[in-house]
Amino acid sequence: MTSHTRPRARAGNPLCFALRPLCALLAALPFAALAQDAPLQTVTVTAPAPEAQPVGASALHQGALQAGRTASSDTATLLRNLPGFSVQGAGGVSSLPSLHGMTDDRLRIQVDGMDLVSACGNHMNPPLSYIDPTRIGSVRVFAGAVPVSVGGDSIGATIQVEAAAPEFAAPGQGTLLKGEAGTFYRSNGNGVGANASATYATEQMSLRYDGAAAQADNYTAAKGFKPAGPAAGNKPTHWLGSDEVGATSYKTRNHALGFALRGNAHLVELKLVLQDIPYQNYPNQRMDMARNDSHQINLRYQGQFEWGQLQARAYHEKTRHGMNFGEDKQFWYGPKNDVPGMPMDTEGKTTGVSVKADVALSARDTLRVGAEMQKYRLDDWWLPSGGGMAPNTFTNINGGQRDRFDLFAEWEARWSPQWLSQIGLRSANVRSNSGAVQGYNASYAADAAAFNARERKRTDHNLDFTALTRFTPNDRASYEFGFSHKTRSPNLYERYSWSTGGMAMRMVNLAGDGNGYVGNVDLKPEVANTLSATADWHDATGKQWGVQATPYLSHVNNYIDAKRCGGAMGAMEACSNANLRGSDKFVYLRFANQDARLYGLDLSGFAELGPLGSWGQFTASGMVSYVNGTNRTSGDNLYNTMPLNARLALTQRLHGWSSTAELLMVTAKTRVSAERNELKTAGYGLLNLRASYEWKQVRLDAGIDNVFDRFYAHPQGGAYVGQGQTMAGTTVPWGVRVPGMGRSVNVGVTVKF
Repeated sequence: MTSHTRPRARAGNPLCFALRPLCALLAALPFAALAQDAPLQTVTVTAPAPEAQPVGASALHQGALQAGRTASSDTATLLRNLPGFSVQGAGGVSSLPSLHGMTDDRLRIQVDGMDLVSACGNHMNPPLSYIDPTRIGSVRVFAGAVPVSVGGDSIGATIQVEAAAPEFAAPGQGTLLKGEAGTFYRSNGNGVGANASATYATEQMSLRYDGAAAQADNYTAAKGFKPAGPAAGNKPTHWLGSDEVGATSYKTRNHALGFALRGNAHLVELKLVLQDIPYQNYPNQRMDMARNDSHQINLRYQGQFEWGQLQARAYHEKTRHGMNFGEDKQFWYGPKNDVPGMPMDTEGKTTGVSVKADVALSARDTLRVGAEMQKYRLDDWWLPSGGGMAPNTFTNINGGQRDRFDLFAEWEARWSPQWLSQIGLRSANVRSNSGAVQGYNASYAADAAAFNARERKRTDHNLDFTALTRFTPNDRASYEFGFSHKTRSPNLYERYSWSTGGMAMRMVNLAGDGNGYVGNVDLKPEVANTLSATADWHDATGKQWGVQATPYLSHVNNYIDAKRCGGAMGAMEACSNANLRGSDKFVYLRFANQDARLYGLDLSGFAELGPLGSWGQFTASGMVSYVNGTNRTSGDNLYNTMPLNARLALTQRLHGWSSTAELLMVTAKTRVSAERNELKTAGYGLLNLRASYEWKQVRLDAGIDNVFDRFYAHPQGGAYVGQGQTMAGTTVPWGVRVPGMGRSVNVGVTVKF
């Protein structure tokens, strides 16, 4: 059981007067700093001056990344300050990023330049779960119309997450020896963790180690969550405590070793990364992660020549993944009636090579050309375990293959100091295939025979095109406009999951909605046509105030949505005609191509309010995001889109202190997918407080999330199947959303040496 204790504006400025109570609250946090005689190191948290970012790009600064690490070990949540960004709930370190209504594989997500692939029928190991938050050095996001040089095999944004760059000794310094160690505690779920890094470098060589570990028990929701009780006459041996959210515990360990050599104009870097997740439980999936072991080798080269820059990369990643019931699901009925275990194993291998050149044709023109190759192999098998899951091994994906080869060219021209244009073309060839399959027993024979008799090899010839322009009339404004035509081929689970048996379908779920899914060999690639624009107004320095507005519109042909399966769609009982009619239960669906439309608007801004007496410098910031997604074929709403939401923050800086009060507001989710029986959610508001203090080589972070212990369900949290006999389709109660976390006090400390 988990428990926790609740434990330059002038005086006449009307904005300052309205904010005075909040200012007083923030000012009370760093009272100890007033006793310091000497000035302390300043922590800068204001938005930095605009950098020469590529067209369509935005970046997160280190202050935003550092502040989020104490509150979460989930890398995806660190991106929450990006306009239009949200997360689809999953395990404690494996949320799925969502941007402008597109999630998971519809986004291109690169970790240290690698295009990693989720090797799991529930996508429990998404790309961002392979890098610990403490390793991240930079985050860059391309939303809207994405340049072809950073796009590919996606129809949405591109998210690039990089570990800290290698450091070298300064000229004449000799050797550089430095390191960092940190730890944290989170009261809700008893989350604990530690991280350490060390660097040894000369002027030409750099060696760095990073290690991190984190674990947590189940978290508790605020008062108001009522976990489902056991069936009559059954007493579970593992009983969840009051307001405890089942299947939310996890444990993870990550290690990385980097070695780099540099010359005058060349850099070679080799990284070895190991991940070990002994367990990670999922409140919105019927299974839990029983293991996830990953090994990565990543080699890159970067060289500067008279004609421009050359970059090359080769990488290989292997994942060994396993699922079974965690204790909140497995021990629901007690030892005498214990549900049999259901081991499910996956092995994925990804090998990639890329070469890219930036050629300076003239002072005005730059040509970017490149080639990328990715080879992916997947095996997904379920060992027999008794009952209806015997005597054979169930092969869900047998020798799955997905190989991609891309070529692209992009021309960028700086016509004048005010005008910049970019136009690009990418061609991709995607080949996929899967071997013959079998089920546990004869009950699955008809489905297996039908699948094995199909021609399963598919080849997609995809084409991407992007045109972008940036107009900068003066030092106080810039405007970007873009159009993109982008294509994504189906993943292996969307194409090759084959069984229409109810149990087997419930084991394939990329959405966390509690429903069951079966693949479709005949799926076509998704094709998205996107229009977007961004207006950026700011002061001449970019440090006093700024406002950005980004409207966008995407029309997607052959959008991979889902349709309920009926009696003619499958050989087993899940695809019955009764499945077509149910409106208050979990259902069974087949992936299907349909057309979709998404549009929305992001607004964000900040303003320096100026110093407020002895209370320090204050900055106000905020963002508002709205997205609307519609299935144009059926008229239904797209699943799991985020409703209108806003994030407002007031930040105070005083010497080495930085304090932030953040208000998160989300409206009710009423536009839901009827096809999936998606659940509605109520609107809510949450107050979060954070403070940090830096003194010499020590940084202290503290915060309170959900200060008023407000009960809520995140609109993208999914359906709650975190406890009970989750193998069954009907005994798990339908209609319960995964509740959000209640109040949590978080503390972290980092020491540099």
